[in-house]
Amino acid sequence: MTKVHFIAIGGSVMHQLAIALKNKGYQVTGSDDEIFEPALSNLRQAGILPDHTGWDAARITPDIDAVILGMHAREDNPELIRAKALQLKIYSFPEYIYQESKNKTRVAVGGSHGKTTTTAMIMHALQHNHLAFDYLVGARLEGFSQSVNITDAPVIICEADEYPASAIEKRPKFHFLHPQIAVLTGIAWDHINVFPTYDIYKEQFAIFIRQMQPGQVLIYNETDTALATLVKATGQHLQLIPYQLPQHTIAEGITTIYFGNQQANLEIFGDHNLLNLHAAKLVCQELGLSDAAFLSAITTFKGAAKRLELVAKNEHCVIYRDFAHAPSKVKATMEATRQQFPGRKLIAVLELHTYSSLNAGFLDQYAGALDAADTAVVFYSKHALEIKRMPDLAPELIKESFGRNNLQVFHQRVDLEHFLQAQDYQDTNLLLMSSGTYDGLDFSKLKDLLPNK
Repeated sequence: MTKVHFIAIGGSVMHQLAIALKNKGYQVTGSDDEIFEPALSNLRQAGILPDHTGWDAARITPDIDAVILGMHAREDNPELIRAKALQLKIYSFPEYIYQESKNKTRVAVGGSHGKTTTTAMIMHALQHNHLAFDYLVGARLEGFSQSVNITDAPVIICEADEYPASAIEKRPKFHFLHPQIAVLTGIAWDHINVFPTYDIYKEQFAIFIRQMQPGQVLIYNETDTALATLVKATGQHLQLIPYQLPQHTIAEGITTIYFGNQQANLEIFGDHNLLNLHAAKLVCQELGLSDAAFLSAITTFKGAAKRLELVAKNEHCVIYRDFAHAPSKVKATMEATRQQFPGRKLIAVLELHTYSSLNAGFLDQYAGALDAADTAVVFYSKHALEIKRMPDLAPELIKESFGRNNLQVFHQRVDLEHFLQAQDYQDTNLLLMSSGTYDGLDFSKLKDLLPNK
């Protein structure tokens, strides 16, 4: 029996891989210095919750076939030191995914934005058409009990992240997947704590393209100028399939998509989602799915968690929650909401939560990002700054960086709540964008903001 040990098993994706391998029949153990929900309950239910928290070198024994190292673990971790001393095979998460999928058709969906949604669309279409596949995706998806699944299926669909693989492997995760079919959705500078300049960030995508073997398939967003230029310069050894905004119409709040003589009404909307959909269709086509089969499936796709996720609605107002945090994602989400509801006012609330967004040197990348809103708000938590050991941000600097003098800036949750309660939502939509939680905002209570008439 294959024996695998996870160092930092409590991570949101790490624990999902651990459960998937347990379900496959592997002997799985793990450790962590803290494990929170839902990982805590998930691991307990699977029977692989560590019997105590903390690191213990005694857990590392010579009979372990693989040690999988999570991002939370540091180089001085005693279990890692012991594993090195025993010369065990040590893998980062993506390195191990590759080991488990060497004999599969690997699909990797990369890019600065739209990775999760595009991956989710592919998964939804394949599942709808009863095709067997493994997967790795960074969000909760309707119809899937896990975010990672490893079986004997012939195909694996992977969301391909550009963040470093582990504490000892600083290269981006997507460099280790080696796909036969790849998607690149676009390039927009992010993760400045890891990639301090745009050129360094862009080079990671060039490396990804150069690593692909001649004749393999690269599906790319040709409307992204930076990406199209990069693909032209580095991808000529590949089978290149460009995609763009597909033909569509919007009527009475419903978007209809057209491919040839096939059409489908969608539950999602926005140009960025339609671009993602086109990429997903092309991947499914490479995997043998017809346009008719794909469109039949995509009519029931509701989106990934926190991606234009519906919080509450009535005939006068819709409240959405979205994961958008990088400038390009914020702009795309704003434009989508405007296009879908052109006659309504828009209140947009953006939380600065990531290292990049809370960095004074990066803030000018947000210039004009909230211009599409009638009322624009930026929230940041001083607690988040303290955790990241970053200096405070001046509201004046935030307003100047966004280029909007009437921008509302809050750093206390209670002040944001009072502001939201004071607004008129008649014929108005509310859009909340963040990779965080607004310092604990109760989203279930937002339905109380809907106007009664």
